[in-house]
Amino acid sequence: IGLRYAAAYVKGLLNMIEHPQYSYENIVIIVATSEGLSRAEIGRHRWAWMMPMWNMPREGFEKLYEKIPGPKPSFEEVWRLTGGNPGALASLYMVRWDIDKAIKNIITSKRLDAFTHTLSAEERKWLLEAVENPDTLLTKEKLPLIQKLIELNLIIDSITYRDPELWIDQPPPEKNPDLGIGKYVAWQTPLHKEAVRKALKEIA
Repeated sequence: IGLRYAAAYVKGLLNMIEHPQYSYENIVIIVATSEGLSRAEIGRHRWAWMMPMWNMPREGFEKLYEKIPGPKPSFEEVWRLTGGNPGALASLYMVRWDIDKAIKNIITSKRLDAFTHTLSAEERKWLLEAVENPDTLLTKEKLPLIQKLIELNLIIDSITYRDPELWIDQPPPEKNPDLGIGKYVAWQTPLHKEAVRKALKEIA
């Protein structure tokens, strides 16, 4: 529905609960979004309760991996590339496990080549540092860069707390540089992290 209408949509659902046209005994409404900007837009209102959902736990993801037919890379390699994200798994399968092609698909779909060219030399340096450790983005001067990365749905911020009750299913690990997970900021998937690395390398 787009960022512009995200908050209005959720508010409309609340109105449906509070002022129903028909009688009901119980009603629960769950709305999911994968866009970081809509999370912030909805979360600023008091009437929304936000709970993030991370990627699949390792055990469940391995069961999904085993369901995929045909030759495929080892589970450890697939886990390293996806971090348990089923969408990333599907994208790898669709390109017949061609990692370079999957990374290029992210670059072209998110126009990372154009994006990196708009950055200053200093911003590109910051971004390369964030590829290794996304928490380095959390400084005052880098806030505009964080916002751009959230707009492109490349990172997720505000993952500080790992209390299980604050997450749907399992929270992310406390910190895992290989998977692009920091204490406060994480890349959407390791493939996204590698796509940014490649885009930066190609203009160096």
